[in-house]
Amino acid sequence: MDPVSPVQRPLIVRELGRQPFETVWPAMEKLTDARGEDADDELWLVEHDPVFTLGQAGKPEHVLAAGDIPVVRTNRGGQVTYHGPGQIVAYPLVDLRRLNIGVREFVCRIEQALIDTLATWNITALRRPGAPGVYVDGAKIGALGLRVRHGCTFHGLAFNVAMDLEPFSRINPCGYEGLQVTSVLKSGGPATLDEVKPVLVEKLAGQLNARAVFASPEPIPA
Repeated sequence: MDPVSPVQRPLIVRELGRQPFETVWPAMEKLTDARGEDADDELWLVEHDPVFTLGQAGKPEHVLAAGDIPVVRTNRGGQVTYHGPGQIVAYPLVDLRRLNIGVREFVCRIEQALIDTLATWNITALRRPGAPGVYVDGAKIGALGLRVRHGCTFHGLAFNVAMDLEPFSRINPCGYEGLQVTSVLKSGGPATLDEVKPVLVEKLAGQLNARAVFASPEPIPA
């Protein structure tokens, strides 16, 4: 007999539209600090205004020429990345203790969700040893940067769907000089976020053994 899977908990999915990074970041922290042990996990989907973000240990020299794009130092892991229109940024606000997994396993599951999402359009994506994220033909298509507090995660992943990739040339993406960056569209996939979002949500929920529940459109939770 097949083992019985644990009961799927709800994963509350909130589509926040286009938002400044500086607005969403403190809201994530506030929710994480306030949540109790029975609070539902959430997944926030957002498209950010153009911004470079540096991780907690990020080196400023990896920002080569920011130009008119602001640079924000954050408290996530990782080095420097770019967020902008045409990119899905997904923030899984998840209690790892309840899932009984560690950070490394959580990262692997997020990466697998991206790999499975891309496979929907016959795009082969791979992990890269020592460099978290997902790659297509050696070019990065999905980046990860997380923070865990009291066993709960915030920050998350950035998935290049159909965006202007030029700003990545102004940085050493994720701290790697000369790292190439690509997108779903450039790899032969869909051209809109609306085509990719439901697939990504399904794959993320599956990796978290959760049931996606879409919240009504609303402002960022207070």
